[in-house]
Amino acid sequence: MTDIQAQPEVRGLGLGLRPWGAADADAMLRGFTDPEFLRWNTPLGPFTDLAGARLAIGNRNAGWLRGDLAQYAITEDGVVVGSVGLSAINRHMCRATVGYWVLPEARGRGIATRALELCTRWAFEEAGLHRIELGHAVAHTASCRIADRCGYAYEGTRRDGMHRAQRPGTYRDAHLHARLATDPYPDPGADPGQDPGTGTTRQ
Repeated sequence: MTDIQAQPEVRGLGLGLRPWGAADADAMLRGFTDPEFLRWNTPLGPFTDLAGARLAIGNRNAGWLRGDLAQYAITEDGVVVGSVGLSAINRHMCRATVGYWVLPEARGRGIATRALELCTRWAFEEAGLHRIELGHAVAHTASCRIADRCGYAYEGTRRDGMHRAQRPGTYRDAHLHARLATDPYPDPGADPGQDPGTGTTRQ
């Protein structure tokens, strides 16, 4: 990663990625309380109201300043439709973990796939990362398809690799995918397909 500076906006593939702002608290709250999101994710700091959403947004911005987070609101035609971003950024190893989610009304249009690809390209080309990991519950086949479309190779199953949904201290197996800066990019002309947009995330 380069020296800390203002978090840049990223555009491409019909989407925009921009830093989360206080005015986005409603979208953040709807994303984190969506039943399909909660089926697959156990946030590090769950919240159920706008105050909690604003705190989560503040934590994301603080993480950018620390250099260990790069979290983005996904926008389509200027409207927030989800989230994508990097966590656990390791400057020494040039490595990070990626996660994403898409609001219910925006699913089925390939937004998660396009946002993941856009974020990945930025991470490699502008942020100087070399390896990005993506994990999801074994049963979450939609996330497997999204990872495959974006060139994230399946590397194996991590036994008890993540919490069961909303049950910290209990575990389920997780698939590990990863992509390297030296891997070939997916065909940009390929059909991104449809996806439900409820992949893994971190707060």
